[in-house]
This record gives sequence, C-alpha cells and structure tokens, in this order.
Amino acid sequence: MTTADGGRARRAVVVGGGLAGITAALQLADAGVRVTLLEGRPRLGGLAFSFRRGDLTVDNGQHVYLRCCTAYRWFLDRVDGAALAPLQDRLDVPVLDVGGRRPRLGRIRRTALPVPLHLAPGLAAYPHLSLAERASVARAAFALQRLDLTDPALDGTDFATWLHRHGQSARTVEALWDLVGVATLNATAPDASLALAAMVFKTGLLSEPGAADIGWSRVPLGDLHDTLARKTLDAAGVRTELRARAGAVTRAADGGWHVDLDGERLDADAVVLAVPQREAHALLPEGALDAPDRLLEIADAPIINLHVVYDRRVLRRPFFAALGSPVQWVFDRTHASGLTDGQYLAVSQSAAQDEIDTPVAELRARYLPELERLLPAARGAEVRDFFVTRERTATFAPAPGVGRLRPDARTRAPGLFLAGAWTATGWPATMEGAVRSGLDAAGAALPALGHRHHHPLQEAV
Repeated sequence: MTTADGGRARRAVVVGGGLAGITAALQLADAGVRVTLLEGRPRLGGLAFSFRRGDLTVDNGQHVYLRCCTAYRWFLDRVDGAALAPLQDRLDVPVLDVGGRRPRLGRIRRTALPVPLHLAPGLAAYPHLSLAERASVARAAFALQRLDLTDPALDGTDFATWLHRHGQSARTVEALWDLVGVATLNATAPDASLALAAMVFKTGLLSEPGAADIGWSRVPLGDLHDTLARKTLDAAGVRTELRARAGAVTRAADGGWHVDLDGERLDADAVVLAVPQREAHALLPEGALDAPDRLLEIADAPIINLHVVYDRRVLRRPFFAALGSPVQWVFDRTHASGLTDGQYLAVSQSAAQDEIDTPVAELRARYLPELERLLPAARGAEVRDFFVTRERTATFAPAPGVGRLRPDARTRAPGLFLAGAWTATGWPATMEGAVRSGLDAAGAALPALGHRHHHPLQEAV
C-alpha cells in the first residue's frame, strides 16, 4: 500500500485491545496509518467486559464514569455508544446508613450554583455528618481547591494524613471522603496518594458544577467495548486479530520493529504496548526505559463484585451507596442483563484485598444478610442465583509514591510507545485514564511517523 504521494504507508502494531489499545488504534488509523491491533483474549474491552451466564449477560464489574471524564465520553461518541451510557441530569447519590438504631437515607447532591456553592445545599442537608463535621468538610474542600496538582510532593503523602491535618474526623472520612474515594481510587485514604486523591476530588467535585454527574452503561459493557468498538475499528481500516498474543517485540535492521506471533512476524514502523505493566515489562527490549523494573513496583489492587438474582424486585433505585455495612455500592443491572423476571443486583466492592480469596459460600453468608438489612424488601425474597467475579489486577494501587513509577507514553526506543491506565496520565486507573493513555500514545507516535495529530480533547484540556 502506498500513500497518495507515492510513499509507503506507515504501519503500526498496537498490542492490547483494552480501551487504551482501541483508542490508540483508532487515532493512528484516523491519521492514515495502517494499523494492526492484537488482543490475546477472544474479545476486546480489557477488564471492562461482559460474559454470558445462562440467560444473563453479566458485566465482570460495575463501571461508571463522570461528566468530567471527557476522554471516555469522546470514546463513547467515537464508537457511537453515547446514547447507551447516558449521564445523570444532576449528581444524586443515595447513601443509606444502617450503622445506627434504624436505617437512615441521605443524599450527595449538587445544584446548578457555581463552584463550590453547587455542593453547599446538599452538604448542609447531609444527615450522616454532624453540623461541625459538615463545616469541617467545607474548610477541607477550600484547602483542597488550593492544592497545586503539579507539585511532586503531593505524590509522597497519603490522603488520610492530609485529611487529618485538615480536621477531618474518622466519621467524615468514612461517610464522605472514602465513600467517593474508594470507588474512584480503589483504595482507602491511608493507602491513596494525595496527588491522585486531590486530582479526583478537584476535577470531579470542584472544577465545574456538573463535573461529578454519574454515567453508566444501560447495556452490557461488551456491547460498547467489544461489539461497537470492533465495528468502529473495522470501519477505520484497522486489522483486528483476537486470540493473538505477541511473543516478542524486537528492533528490525532497518530501524523499524518486528512483532512475533505464533507462526507470523509483523513488521511495523511503530509499536504501541497497551498491555498491563508486567506484560509490558516482559515485552520491552533492553534499553527502552531507564529503569524498566520500576514497572514491576507498580502494585495491583483487586475488586470483587457479588451478583445476586432475586425472584422479585427489592430495590427501586438504580443504585445506592451504603454506610455501617461491609456493602459499598449496589447497582440494579436487571434490564442491562436481559433478565425479564425478578431483579439482578451487582454489589461492587473496591479495595478488596481482604476478600479477594474468600470462598463464595462465605461471601454469600456474609453479604445476603447485609442486603436484607439494607433492603427490607429482600427479606423473604428467593435468591435464584449468587455468584462472584474477581479481578485481582483490576487497577494499579494508587499508593503514595506511585507517580514516580508511572512512565510516559514515549520510551527511549524510537518508534516504541506505551499505553495503559498505569502510565503517567495523571488520573487513577479508570476508563478515563485508559482512554487518555491511548490518546497520549497516538499523540507521541504520529509525529514520529510523519503525521499530524489532532488531539480530540484539545479544547477540553
């Protein structure tokens, strides 16, 4: 294949078909590069995928995004899936506390007032904190707003220490900061870098009134990240190979790259490694990074999801968060799963280091009574199915100091680039971070290939 001016079309291989790899492949193909996308699994989507269990279509875990996630919103638009994963009109999180004498419902909400006043009425009415604790939250929010996210010292401090210094009680951390932080960072405040925590709260809650409005897929994630993504890749001219695991990435004599598969060698002018950090480490040629073993120091953090199918409707809200219970967040996945009789709830448990190896029977005995405490309608309901999905490497651990371990998209090897939520995007390990990493990798690769790069978020960043 040649270009319009008679030159050879540039070729790229993207290794990894998660959100980062799909994004990089689309950006490269849109600029005129011939792209081959390799994915070792039989599907695209990485760790945000769906599978079949009997008549149900099940997401491996509950994934949400926020209005401030401009890169993931671009991705949804690019694959023609935005209408399938709409956002709330306005942030509204029901929070049910069952730690006292009787259950008590509160809400985290916003108004249309300018930042930071948009949260003031909701905070003033939040029943799970005392008046003094609510006032302390407001003071901490103003202090958070003044933090400079480019200050490298933030990465060396844990979020809990900062919260304590700013007058946050243990109850305040539990009922507000960790309620949001555990779900977005996959870590409690003592285990979270201040840099990442500040980024989440400043961007999500203190940048613009609607930044934290929540969106989630009303269809199985596989419809978005596999079916629609594959259709979009095909239309863009990307050659997508599933069940294709790269065995080696080596430098070619002409300065290009070889990517070895079973029985085939692909030649490329550029390679993007969009795989988990340990897999990337194994594929990196010598000298590609100054300190490649730092990738092995980026720890993983697990998430488990408990899936419960009842014979009747027990929850009338689309989701809620819980306090005073081991349950964290509960989502109604009935319609998305295809269930037509009864109700299917997904219980999402982040920072699940203590439960990742717990047997299903023990989890069932622990959590079904908790759901009955939280949802009186579940008492007496028949549990038709209970199963667990476990992601041991769901995210990188956002521990203090992780920032110095995260590499940029560019490597020292010309033509070799990195993508993945674990790279230096400034975001925690979210769908947003994954898409941003793919944009970063393509943005670094295209000028090296002699192509101009139009960043789709240039007006938003």
